[in-house]
Amino acid sequence: MMYNMDKLFEAVTARGHVCVGMDTAAEYIPPAERRRAVTDAEAVLAFNKALIDAAAGTAACFKVQIAYYEELGLAGLKVYAKTLKYIRERGSLVIADIKRGDIADTALRYAKSHFDGDFEADFVTLSPYMGMDSIEPWLSYADTKGKGAFVLMRTSNKGMRDFEYLELNENTINSSGSKSPFRLYDAVGDKLSQLAEAHKGKYGYGAFGAVVGCTERDEAAAIRAKRDNLFFLIPGYGAQGGAADDAALLLRDGNGGVVNASRSILKAWTSAAEKEGKATEKIDNAYAAEAARLAAIEMRDAIRSAVKCL
Repeated sequence: MMYNMDKLFEAVTARGHVCVGMDTAAEYIPPAERRRAVTDAEAVLAFNKALIDAAAGTAACFKVQIAYYEELGLAGLKVYAKTLKYIRERGSLVIADIKRGDIADTALRYAKSHFDGDFEADFVTLSPYMGMDSIEPWLSYADTKGKGAFVLMRTSNKGMRDFEYLELNENTINSSGSKSPFRLYDAVGDKLSQLAEAHKGKYGYGAFGAVVGCTERDEAAAIRAKRDNLFFLIPGYGAQGGAADDAALLLRDGNGGVVNASRSILKAWTSAAEKEGKATEKIDNAYAAEAARLAAIEMRDAIRSAVKCL
């Protein structure tokens, strides 16, 4: 069995580390294109297709955040399904950012919904905080269809310290021989590393990986060293303050992770138009897509350069 995580490893080798986040709000679309469409849902789909066509050769994968489509109701969910399908038809891998975390038969229903049928994706995002029995129902799809998941471990948002940093009644010995805190995210990482050993792919990574933000530089190298069998989905780049050299610390031998960027790519056309003195009303999807492609290339090259400097 070749897991999708193996395919993602190969995509990173071929095209770099960029994961384009299709968190497409209608207000991110050029105004003229939005007015031209009959509905916002129609405008989102046309915009998405243009950007996917432009960035497919540069991005390792795409991530589609379902909330941006749910807010548009039933029409939005149809666009969500069509966006997933279009990405996969273009030969790219797609992560459904759904952050599910229920148990038992409910989890099985979620798994069937997002690994089969209209909402089929190559990967999903999951929350582990109801326990590993919220993760296990998804695993049958790893072993039968190669599907993958990224489980929340240490995220990039400010509120991560509310729970993820809680210290447990254990200690680990660090490289200097002294004790360091054992936090909740460490416990999650231990469980995921064990899971990875039982479902290890061609390149040494588990079928399921972890979400690890790049906004806490001081911890990055230690996390990467301790989790050498986990492939990372790395948020926090750009708008949340993470930079290329921060993300590079979470990679392993130049691979082992994809770095997500959403607004900085989706809205790249706004800064490009300002720089060129181009009127917003004259911007179309083709212009926006090319700006997105160039932004993705710039990000890809910055991360590759940072990896070389390690």
